[in-house]
Amino acid sequence: MAKQISDSKLGILGGGQLGRMLIQEAINYNLTTLVLDPDTDAPCKHIANYFECGSITDYDTVYKFGKKADVITIEIEKVNIEALEQLEKEGKMVFPQARVIRLIQDKGVQKQFFKENDIPTAPFQLANSKEDMLHSHIAFPYMLKQRRDGYDGKGVMRINSAEDLENAFDSHCLIEEIVDFEKEIAVIVSRNSNGEVKTFPMVEMEFNAEANLIEFLISPSTYPDHIQERAEIIAKNIAAALNVTGLLAVEMFVTREGQILVNELAPRPHNSGHQSIEGNYVSQFDQHLRSIFNLPLGDTRSISNAVMINLLGEKGHEGVARYEGMEKIMALEGVYIHLYGKKYTKPFRKMGHVTIVDQNREAAIEKANYIKETLKVIS
Repeated sequence: MAKQISDSKLGILGGGQLGRMLIQEAINYNLTTLVLDPDTDAPCKHIANYFECGSITDYDTVYKFGKKADVITIEIEKVNIEALEQLEKEGKMVFPQARVIRLIQDKGVQKQFFKENDIPTAPFQLANSKEDMLHSHIAFPYMLKQRRDGYDGKGVMRINSAEDLENAFDSHCLIEEIVDFEKEIAVIVSRNSNGEVKTFPMVEMEFNAEANLIEFLISPSTYPDHIQERAEIIAKNIAAALNVTGLLAVEMFVTREGQILVNELAPRPHNSGHQSIEGNYVSQFDQHLRSIFNLPLGDTRSISNAVMINLLGEKGHEGVARYEGMEKIMALEGVYIHLYGKKYTKPFRKMGHVTIVDQNREAAIEKANYIKETLKVIS
């Protein structure tokens, strides 16, 4: 007889805040959780049933850890794929599948996948040297992205002219035409092994211009229905083309002409879905568990307007974290605070998030702006 979810062991590669929130949901199912992370003070350490400090990119460490679990998942893509492939061969369930993680680890391969599957995306070119960058068929200015290991705005730079190439990345890169976009949006799609698929309502994102990571998220979107429906169809088409099991976050641009272009994918719970914990009938973390254990998918509809703010470490502060203004924002209605259990802060480090839910969209945004100015992560 197949194991029930409460009789299973879930191995999570990565012990950061995404793993922490996944475990918080897993506790509701009496699911045994095992975590591997290189940080001795990882946010998951004290809430996982089993925590191991070790490299998630080392073959032997990942392979031995994976043998302890029934189902293996990730909270970050930078993991050892060869170990996951071997575990799959030996019958372990790995979701998202190793082949999906391999594709998404490389932004160049990811963009080629878009092209081959008629997924709308910005024009691009692969570059293996600064000579390629200089003689690109994409004119200056353009965006230069490292093909591997970039995240939260790292590994991305704007190249305005040939002079900028002196400081360009010395690695295999992706050259991308700059998109004149009106808004950045995201759709999270879930898919279980039975092929059941559901999307969360499209959200709108605002980025911190200096750190280039999500600072402000509004759900659901107020774009016309035809744009929201098109974004959801694109997300479903990508999930189907990948034949992925689990969650897939699809980040997109809406251009000023109303065109939708796919930017990047993340095959896991994502920053663009945190508001779903309070703002939707099912959270992205619950949905991920349902997907990877092949259970019926939950109701993704929004309960209310929800605005999510990332709590980032303040500039000029590095050390043991303190949270200034906490009591002031706790006095507001519909405010939910999530701290990630990180002892030390540094500039722009993700230390937590706050979600504001309100039936009045403008009131939720007003509260969010107040919180942004009031709650500070300092040392």
